[in-house]
Amino acid sequence: MSSKIDNDYLAYEESFGGDGRERRGKKPKPKRDSAHLAHGVVVRARGHHFDVETAASTEEDGVARQRMCEVRGRLLQERGRNTLVAVGDRVWLRPEGSSKGLIERIDERHRVLSRQHPGEAHPAEDVILANPDQAMVVFAAARPEPHVRMLDRFLVIAEANELPVFICVNKVELTGEAAARAIFDVYERIGYPVLYTSAREHLGIDALRAAIVDRITVVTGPSGVGKSSLLNAIHPALHLREGDLRDFMDKGKHTTRAAQLYPMPFGAETYMADTPGIRELGLYDIDPANLQFYFREMADYLHACRYPGCTHDHEPECAVRAAVESNAIDAERYDSYLRLLQGEE
Repeated sequence: MSSKIDNDYLAYEESFGGDGRERRGKKPKPKRDSAHLAHGVVVRARGHHFDVETAASTEEDGVARQRMCEVRGRLLQERGRNTLVAVGDRVWLRPEGSSKGLIERIDERHRVLSRQHPGEAHPAEDVILANPDQAMVVFAAARPEPHVRMLDRFLVIAEANELPVFICVNKVELTGEAAARAIFDVYERIGYPVLYTSAREHLGIDALRAAIVDRITVVTGPSGVGKSSLLNAIHPALHLREGDLRDFMDKGKHTTRAAQLYPMPFGAETYMADTPGIRELGLYDIDPANLQFYFREMADYLHACRYPGCTHDHEPECAVRAAVESNAIDAERYDSYLRLLQGEE
């Protein structure tokens, strides 16, 4: 079962331009004049200081270590209005003592979650999270009842940001897997990987662990679905209390714009990303004209409509609406499209 999920997920990632691990490739080599620099990942930003997880320098050093780093003055002088260093950035640093360092260079980012910098009259990118490889959106089979329109909204945001995403359905012990599949199977049919899990009974945890190895995974989902419980099942030493992991889709509850990475002890570059609320990222500002491109099942029909610029709402001879009527496109997914198109919550 897990191998099928792995193969399906790799095929799905290729639609976004390949596996995040392939984009990163091997760790870039430092220039000759910086052979003594250490390579690491920024896991937390605290004002002008950054916690950087670095690889052990020798076998005797054992596990990876964190250093609190500042940014070299030259880099500060060269920066523009955009975020210079963000959580998720891969950086080269010069170690200072046993626990500090100076960031000398920042690797090129392959993807970002960002927004327009608040308070800036001119365009400036405020990077919340650099180099995310994928998102894990968690819903419960029951308690709370799954709100699929919320799921559709998140999938649109992920598509708009070219962020691969997989769905984790937790608490399947409450309904049975068959009942859960009856709700979420439509997402598998349109190409999204779906994992069925129970943190309480430790079902599907091995497959879930395999899906996050060597990736930076953004964790999201409504409150009460068991995100913290799932991470504790994956890595019991985390000891997260229920509700510790912030709710990515919570409306207005969180005001912080800082992200944080949790290193996981399997795979060389496995991190779970805790981020502020999605509305805080400003990702809801999606042009309605582009919305049709973020519903994957519509792709085969978009160029078959009679009228250019068809909104697939009311126009005659609309290929998308015809596909809905023939059940080639799920009616509830189409209803989600219309609600988003019309600006409804």
